[in-house]
Amino acid sequence: MLDRWFKLKEAGVTVKSEVLAGLTTFAAMAYILAVNPSILSTAGMPFPALITVTALAAALGCFLMAGLTNFPIAQAPGMGTNSYFAFVICIGSGLTWQTALALTFWNGVIFLLLSVTGLRTRLAEALPNGIKVGIQVGIGFFIAFLGLKSVGIVVGNDATLVTIGDIKSPASLLVLGGVALMTFLTLKRVAGALLITILVVTVVGLVIPAGEGTITAPPDGFFSLPSGIGEVIFALDIMYPIKYFPEIADVLLTLLILDLFDSIGTLVGLSRRAKLVDGSGRMPKMGRALTADAIATIGGSLLGTSTTTSYIESAAGIEAGGRTGLTSATTGVCFLLALLFTPIILIVPAAATAPALVMVGIFMAQGLKELNFDDLSEVAPAFITMLMIPLTFSITEGIGLGLTLFTVIMLLSGRAKSVPLLSHIITLVFIVYYIYK
Repeated sequence: MLDRWFKLKEAGVTVKSEVLAGLTTFAAMAYILAVNPSILSTAGMPFPALITVTALAAALGCFLMAGLTNFPIAQAPGMGTNSYFAFVICIGSGLTWQTALALTFWNGVIFLLLSVTGLRTRLAEALPNGIKVGIQVGIGFFIAFLGLKSVGIVVGNDATLVTIGDIKSPASLLVLGGVALMTFLTLKRVAGALLITILVVTVVGLVIPAGEGTITAPPDGFFSLPSGIGEVIFALDIMYPIKYFPEIADVLLTLLILDLFDSIGTLVGLSRRAKLVDGSGRMPKMGRALTADAIATIGGSLLGTSTTTSYIESAAGIEAGGRTGLTSATTGVCFLLALLFTPIILIVPAAATAPALVMVGIFMAQGLKELNFDDLSEVAPAFITMLMIPLTFSITEGIGLGLTLFTVIMLLSGRAKSVPLLSHIITLVFIVYYIYK
């Protein structure tokens, strides 16, 4: 039955390998169960309900991606857009969280229309090869940087912006050991190398001191009942954006741009790494993937959370061997089970997931071999894209700056006609975005 649904034999995988990949993806992105409620609660939303909503929205997104595309890409309320939701829309603009949910809802509706008409797919296909390579590699750098930053191996510095942290700390040494173990297991082609390392580091962390406790905090229990979501489900002020459109137009436009190019960038980067593209570098089911993304956003807003989108941490499951929708479906099931095992899920420390993020960064950096280094007009935009994604903490900014540079280079070199019209239009949109940002 599973083979018929997910075409496992055709993809050259097994149920075991796909489930292991799904577990790996979940382990890499389970932090969202704690982080998303923490961020959205600053806007006045109830924290306990948000844990349940986050899990439900993530499961919905994973199941949609599995059913509509058969891709090993997981979804959940997105990092970045949740901060924009809480700190810009609610706290900065003074709008209620009910209004912010309505903006998220209409954002999803607009994206659904763009997806079913094929415009979002054409936007993705309009990106030149150099930008696509830059997105893949830039996401890899971004993921690895986040992993190192989460455990203090890389820290902030007023003089140099970032610098080396306490490399001798127990957490740092555990992460470096985890990277070494993960690399060794991968070289030996051990199934579930990333997941095995995450579990090993989590267990070892139970006995390694850190501050007043240990790196892995002992769980408060094993089981928990999910909190109710009556306070947030269907709580959106759905008509507010229509009644007061002139006042919220700039906020909605920024949200659209952030979500549009974050989702396109993530899907392009992951699909290239998972070899889900055809001979011309196109993702055959990009339209369905973007539709799943849009429907998940609409569903998430109705449940009571910010934009739901594809997760770059899906790369962990892809590197673990995930190639079909069974991987993302497994991740979705894990999010539902997490509602009953939240105390256990939340003890996985950053030191356990950081090695996986670093390893994923290493894998995704291999996309550099697809870059034509003899063509500077391809290399320069790719370099800016891959550099700016981690430096600005934004896939959107990386795409915008890289694509703008590419278009300018083509104009100056007299090759403007070789650039698709849609690429020129996207560049103009980004220029306007930067002018009014």
